[in-house]
Amino acid sequence: MSAAGLRCPGCGSSNIVDDDLYCQTQLVCVDCGSVVSEGTLADDPVGGTDVSYSRSTEVTRKPCLNLIRGLERVKEICRILRVSSDIEDLASTHFRQAYQHESFINVTLQRKELLAGCCVFVSCRQRDWPITLGTISCLLNADQTLVGGVYQNMMKILNIQAPFINVTDVIEAHVQEYKISTQHVPEELAEDSKVLSKRAVALVELAGDSWIVTGRKPLPIMMAATYLAWQSLNPNKHRLRLSLDKFCQVAKVQKRRPAATRITELKEVLCKLGRELPWVREPVTQNDVVPLVGDILEHRHTLLTRALRTHERANEADCTQTFALNSLTEEVAPSQISESRDQTANASSVVEPCPNTRGENQEGDGDENHQSEDPEPNWGKRVLFAPPCVLHAKRRKGERPVQNVTGDEEISDSEIDSYIRSPQEVRDFAQMQKMASCSDSGKS
Repeated sequence: MSAAGLRCPGCGSSNIVDDDLYCQTQLVCVDCGSVVSEGTLADDPVGGTDVSYSRSTEVTRKPCLNLIRGLERVKEICRILRVSSDIEDLASTHFRQAYQHESFINVTLQRKELLAGCCVFVSCRQRDWPITLGTISCLLNADQTLVGGVYQNMMKILNIQAPFINVTDVIEAHVQEYKISTQHVPEELAEDSKVLSKRAVALVELAGDSWIVTGRKPLPIMMAATYLAWQSLNPNKHRLRLSLDKFCQVAKVQKRRPAATRITELKEVLCKLGRELPWVREPVTQNDVVPLVGDILEHRHTLLTRALRTHERANEADCTQTFALNSLTEEVAPSQISESRDQTANASSVVEPCPNTRGENQEGDGDENHQSEDPEPNWGKRVLFAPPCVLHAKRRKGERPVQNVTGDEEISDSEIDSYIRSPQEVRDFAQMQKMASCSDSGKS
């Protein structure tokens, strides 16, 4: 079989046929016997072409199993929070970058799971999606301090910054979780989310002005503010009778245990401000302060100023009265000292002592009276509002003087009897006493 269109480069003959004697087909000239073509190898240089390792035997590198699980965890958290696809893609990118770093590639699986939540958190912050670190900690079922440490480490590694979010946006996002619209609850319990968010924000701001927020977790405070805002917007009998537990059941949210304490603290602050309302004649208690929440929040700055002034005047009057009673005690005759001291004690139980007069008394009494007096009371009790760490300060145990035990101390008979436990020891002790008495009588 000849190959049409080909000529031998040696003799110029066109009589070229296929040579099938070898494994590779070759074109051979019939006249001179030269090889015209050797197939594909004839066109290549000697030794063949250079083939890269990636095109020959390298296998495509698959991602690590923990990396795959971490990316799936990122997607799960994003789907739970119902964030946009842009935030989900950004969180996945952050997770890949941080996971390949040496600070996270050889850590425990718990920290890798926390890294997934932190990537979602920072992605939400970068896209102005309101979310708190407490929400991420709740989803991961982890300690908020541990999550915060992983978050700070991740921020340093990726060299990124997350903008701070407004508390109003956070509370609005929190209020939207409550199913209390007309589609979910009866009309007497339903409330508009925008109106409820506005009232809850005002209550949280009041809590911040009165030190309730200091050092506290945000979720219980927001729940307490939402509950009080919901009651105060329409204080009918149905809402006032509904407890926090039942409210959370109706709204289909999970109750936070500290929220009940935050509600009590907020009501105490509202009562202190409600007593300054000029049109309120009766004393304000926690049971009837909810209907006054709207008026208190509307004039809260003025009421705060008036409440602080009223408290300062009361302290000045108490100090004056206490100083007068102390002066009267010093001037009376010795026979009447005990009677005046009783009156002073009764007055001090009702009136709070002034710190200045306490200091003067300590200087004039001497060391013995100074040591016998009680320690100075907590200064948080003397002010109208104080941080929780001051109001509920931990008491330090008093240091007891160390007694040097030498073993030569005298032991009383009653103390010896307390050391005797078994009947055998009782018999031995009785026999020893009998022998001692006999020896004493023999000597006499």
